[in-house]
Amino acid sequence: MNDSPVVRIEASGGVGHITLNRPERRNALHHDMFPPIKDALSTWSKDDSIGCIVLTGAGKGFCSGGDVRDGRRGRRGGASPSVHQAVSALGDDAEVALMLHESPKIVLAAVNGAAVGAGMSLALACDLRIMAASARLIPGWRRLAFSGDFGGAWFLTRMLGSSRALEVLIGDIEISSDEALAWGLANKVVPDNSFADAWREWAAELAQGPAVAHALMKANVRDAMAMPLDSFLPKETERQVLSSRTADHKEAVRAWLEAMPGRDGQDR
Repeated sequence: MNDSPVVRIEASGGVGHITLNRPERRNALHHDMFPPIKDALSTWSKDDSIGCIVLTGAGKGFCSGGDVRDGRRGRRGGASPSVHQAVSALGDDAEVALMLHESPKIVLAAVNGAAVGAGMSLALACDLRIMAASARLIPGWRRLAFSGDFGGAWFLTRMLGSSRALEVLIGDIEISSDEALAWGLANKVVPDNSFADAWREWAAELAQGPAVAHALMKANVRDAMAMPLDSFLPKETERQVLSSRTADHKEAVRAWLEAMPGRDGQDR
């Protein structure tokens, strides 16, 4: 894996770190960010030593969305890309949201500051979100007469319902950290001065958990959003049996039995 001047890619203690690194532009998206991020997500998805992936931003902002001044894709020879070319380029970049969402690892967004437009989409693409108290989620598209990208409408609709999601989008409603927590868009909100320690502690805790069980739980939740119960139950049942065959399960049962003297347990 290779990082670049605009994104830092690191791994330590079972946690993969992706840090958007354009603090002078509030970490506005740049096309050089996407290949290293995709490479890291692909590599870590198959790495048993990684139990959690964190996406965050350098400096005071999480991500201010697409860089309107520079553009996500520079023009070549002064010519504007065709609609087809622009759709292809933006779609290629937006695959990062899909990879975050579908990664078998638990992906945590450490939202240290404003997450705007596609930056908000990337935060919502993660499984869990911890926000600094001063952080905000801001759609931002309407003020530039954009319709939205990187899955923002898809994630908002599933989390808030269609009516509130549309209200947020067309009203360009800025969502505070406390509102995000109340609406289910954030899992935790912590004071700014303890934010860095808080997200690192949570990431370390997640990384030490049963990785296979976590991946199967994530798959269960994803399928529950799309399947009727009669289709979901066989999937859930199969995953329960698969998780019972893991070393993590066997060790957890052994530790439980040791801690509960006099009680019988039965391994599947």
